[in-house]
Amino acid sequence: MPNRWPLVPRQSCDRAIELLDTHRGLVLVGADGVGKTTLAGQIAERLGETTPVRVKATATQAAVPFGAFGPLVEVHEVGKPAALIHSALESLLAQAKSTLIIVDDAQLLDPLSASLVYQLARHGSARLIVTVRAGAALPSAVAALTDDELLATLDVGPLDQDETADVLTALGQPLGDEYHRTGGNPLELRLHLQTRSAATSLAGLVDAYLAELPGGVRTVLSYLAVHEPLSRDDLAALAGDDAVAESENAGAADLFDQTVYAGHPLFAERTNQDADPADIRRLRTEILARLAAQPHRHLCDRLGRAALALDSDSPEPVDDVVAAAQQALRLGDLPLSERLAGAALTRSARFDARLALSYALAWQGRGREADSVLADVDAATLTEDEVMAWALPRAANQFWMLSEPERATAFLQNTRKRISTPSARLTLDALSATFAMNAGNVARALEIAAGVLAAPEAEDMAVAWAASASALCSARMGRFDQVEALAKRALNAEHPGLLRFTVGLAQTTTLLMTGQPDAALAAAGEFTDFAELAQPGRSIGEVLLAQVLIAQGDPAGAARLLDPAAATLERTGYSWGPLSLMYLTTALAQLGEIADSAKALSRADARHGTKSALFAPELGVARAWRLATVGDGTHAAIDAAREAARGAERSGQLGVAVWAWNEAARLGDAQAAGAISKLAETVDCAFTR
Repeated sequence: MPNRWPLVPRQSCDRAIELLDTHRGLVLVGADGVGKTTLAGQIAERLGETTPVRVKATATQAAVPFGAFGPLVEVHEVGKPAALIHSALESLLAQAKSTLIIVDDAQLLDPLSASLVYQLARHGSARLIVTVRAGAALPSAVAALTDDELLATLDVGPLDQDETADVLTALGQPLGDEYHRTGGNPLELRLHLQTRSAATSLAGLVDAYLAELPGGVRTVLSYLAVHEPLSRDDLAALAGDDAVAESENAGAADLFDQTVYAGHPLFAERTNQDADPADIRRLRTEILARLAAQPHRHLCDRLGRAALALDSDSPEPVDDVVAAAQQALRLGDLPLSERLAGAALTRSARFDARLALSYALAWQGRGREADSVLADVDAATLTEDEVMAWALPRAANQFWMLSEPERATAFLQNTRKRISTPSARLTLDALSATFAMNAGNVARALEIAAGVLAAPEAEDMAVAWAASASALCSARMGRFDQVEALAKRALNAEHPGLLRFTVGLAQTTTLLMTGQPDAALAAAGEFTDFAELAQPGRSIGEVLLAQVLIAQGDPAGAARLLDPAAATLERTGYSWGPLSLMYLTTALAQLGEIADSAKALSRADARHGTKSALFAPELGVARAWRLATVGDGTHAAIDAAREAARGAERSGQLGVAVWAWNEAARLGDAQAAGAISKLAETVDCAFTR
């Protein structure tokens, strides 16, 4: 059997300790096999942390919400995403027996686990050491650890010659040309010495190492390649206790708090890559049979088993699969919900499975597929409650994802004729108020929403829609004193979801217009902290932040946020997509980026329509700034800004009209001051004062 790998102190450890003197934690970045995990352990020793909290992410856990954290957190199903993350954060910190948390292979974290790590960094009560594979695609929350300057970055390179000599001395090997042959990569060096293989690639060396392992050890890795980690007892029952012990002794597997992981992610990855699909299915079935006799430890364990059963010979009852799909949807894991709901629908044409699948598809921006799923429903066979459950997502999908607002509005009106329950009718009214707002009819939206909010029988969803629409309409109409009360009512609803960003835009607009730019910046910053878990929430939050940065004279900062945010939001169908491009056009034009500003404006024009008519003034102002970059374009720019302001006035958006006239003044319009003075009779804000 191969010898265990001796650990030697890394020179990078000194640099890591220096960085930890001034930062909350570190992200260790390096290629496979350079010793990131080993270095993290050595840093912990230097800090005197003998029992740090350790989290190892794996490919199979990545498919499950909070998969990497498993029993370390208590996950309760709550309606508000922010409360979900904060509940997990409090649970983890309460159970932690150390002030140091090490997260290995963070590129494999599921979105919720990644969001939790981000919140840990923001919270600052524990030190973090996070390892990531260089060049890997990272969850957005993991990338933001360094982008938002919460953690320092330390690049971990290959062993230097002195470190390599220490390793070889410990192994009783002369240095020779081994260092140069492996480029100082510890894993390559280890495998090279163990296999003496002629293979030159890391994958080839791993394959050669795996091929020389005894059959029992390879069996252990086969199980872990399918479902990692497994408890030591479960793995011993499946592969044999001797095989598990042999795997641990060889370093092919690691025991971690009575839980077994592959000795390196590449071992499981390469084992799974070469496995026969029939063998994988058999292994899944065997693992499920072993786990079936045990109670679920937590919600994530329940979802993990549901996912494992999909491609096995032991499918779960359809009721359980649908319930798991709904749980995944509530936790924001759209791909998992899609897989589970789709599998259930294949086995049974159930309405609840179809509904879950449509939500999972629509929220991923796949509106056509979602509409197709919902179109197959025979509405005549539905109860009134089922009609509501079917009609609301279908209308919303038509309005935003399919960009068919007229069809969505007519569909909603026809559905209302079939509904007799007052609370249900109020919910339909609330959605129609949201449609009216996005279509630019703010007065009508406010009128409909007021009726909903005045009705005691209005349910939470209706209140969330009506109050958020009222808050934004009030802000844009210049009724700034009414915004905060409406915002609180919307956010206190049980399921605000992405509507909290509608409220956020109302708040930032109000704060900017009433002369509170610092408060606006602070408010916008709260929307980029991953309280909404994953995309598109992060990108929408960045649009709010960019709005404030442009107003504060920082177009460069705004453009840095808007470039990736717009690319994400364009795919969703939400009206945030066109708005992000309007702001991007303005920021780039103010930076003098003529060509890029023109491209952004073209994209904004192409995606703007009835569903984003509310933001027509922003499009006009963006066009004005774009024109100002073109040669002698001052007069054309002023004309465009004036038209944007007058359009805002015609639509009743008097607060936005003040802003647009102010933009015209910045572009050199001598008539803007008079127009703002006239609006001062109606709108009380910093600009009119």
